[in-house]
Order: sequence, then structure tokens, then C-alpha cells
Amino acid sequence: MQSILITGCSTGIGYHAAHALHADGWRVFATCRKDGDCARLREEGLESFRIDYEDSASIKAGFDEAMSRTGGTLDALFNNGAYAIPAAVEDLPVDALRQNFEANVFGWHDLTRRVIPVMRAQGHGRIVQCSSVLGIMAMPWRGSYNATKFAIEGLTDTMRLEMRGTGIDVISIEPGPIGTAFRLNARKQFDAWIDCKASARADHYRNVLVPRLYKAAETSTPDPFELGPDAVTAKLKRALTSRRPKAHYYVTTPTYIAALARRFLPQRAIDALMARA
Repeated sequence: MQSILITGCSTGIGYHAAHALHADGWRVFATCRKDGDCARLREEGLESFRIDYEDSASIKAGFDEAMSRTGGTLDALFNNGAYAIPAAVEDLPVDALRQNFEANVFGWHDLTRRVIPVMRAQGHGRIVQCSSVLGIMAMPWRGSYNATKFAIEGLTDTMRLEMRGTGIDVISIEPGPIGTAFRLNARKQFDAWIDCKASARADHYRNVLVPRLYKAAETSTPDPFELGPDAVTAKLKRALTSRRPKAHYYVTTPTYIAALARRFLPQRAIDALMARA
């Protein structure tokens, strides 16, 4: 039985992937930030314990727990948990950006560094990073999330080069809009950090961003290109089982469009297109 450690399994992409891989016969360690979510997943038949990327002690404890259950082996890691703080960059407090990097980058790096020696010793392993279309092309009002995903893309590409010859494959999955609780979580972060009334962009917040955030959270109006978490799980399965996995797996039409645009369009054209997003 192959084993995989997945983060961010309380809802959405991680939740779907954990159940799907478990059904396929994987031994899944489905981790969450909150103990209550872990208890719920255990009731659903999954092995679940706590890992919170913003809590280094929980990362160590969660990794040690997985190792104790397998006898010190692990076939795959799926770094997945992340959140956004929607706002103009000029309105983003430094502490907010620092916290977002802790959750979306530094915690991933901490866990990954613990996993690599295990995989190197056993001679094989797959590290799969759930990046984003926003790690390929930036969009306005998403500066914090853009920055963390561009950082993840850089770290992942570097690791892939450095792991050549070790038996460890390092892979990115870049989803576009996926139907999860992501927007609701973004609204909570916005409410906690952003003083939009004091902003030079107050009119845009009031007329565009805030209605979009609250409408998305309350009515769950789907993006026209939105897919379900199963679309990400399908690409994850390919990344885990292909004899020679790709470096990048795109999910949703916007990701394919963004990749093509980065390759063929001048930056001025991309900026004009993204400014209207």
C-alpha cells in the first residue's frame, strides 16, 4: 500500500483528493489545521491528524506521526493548503503578507524539507505542489496570493532540477477557478486585515471587490470556467502514477490560456488583458 501525506484536507481540493486516493487503495494521511476537522475525517474513515502551516510545532508533530505509522517511509507528499488575502498591494499590511507567506510558502518548505531525506533514503518519492494559475500570471487585487504562488513555482522548479537522479519527482499542479470554500476563506482574511474605507481605492472596494467577495461567498455563483475539485484530483492521480510525470499539470481553461499568453503575447498586451480582470 502506497502512502501519501496531504495537507489542507478539511474541505475542497484536499478533502476530495484524500477520499479519492483512499478509495483507490492508498494509505492517506489527511491533515487539517483544526483538530475538529481531523476528528470529522477520522469518523469518515481516514487517518487524520493536525498540520497547520503557520504552526511549526504542528508540522514537526504531524510529520513525526506519519513516520511513526509507516515505520519511516512515505511515497508521496501533496502540499495543498493555502489561502488568499484579496486587496490592492498598497493596502496590504506587512504583517498580513508575512502571515500569508508563512501559510502558503514557509510552512510548505518546512514540511517538504522533512520529507526529502526520507524519500532520498528509500530511493523514490513524489512531491506534488498545488500551485495556481496565479503562479503563472498575476491578476490585480490578488497581490499577496500571486506572490506566494510565484514563490512556490520558483521553489518547485528549483527542487525539480536539484532532485534529478535521486528518484524523487517534483511536480506542480496549476488549477484555475475550482469550486471550493476558497472565496469564503478569502473574505474572512479580507475582513481581518484590510481597511478598505481608508484606502485611496475605496470606491473600487465598495463598488467592485466587496460585492464580488460577498456575492461569491453567499450565493456560490460559479465562475464560467470553474471546475470541481475532482478535476484537480484527476491530475494529481496522473502526477502520482505516471512512469514519467510531467513537470506541470494544468487544470481549467484559464490556466492553459495563461500559459499560452505568457509564451506568445507581449507584456503590454497581457497587462491590458489582466487589468480588466
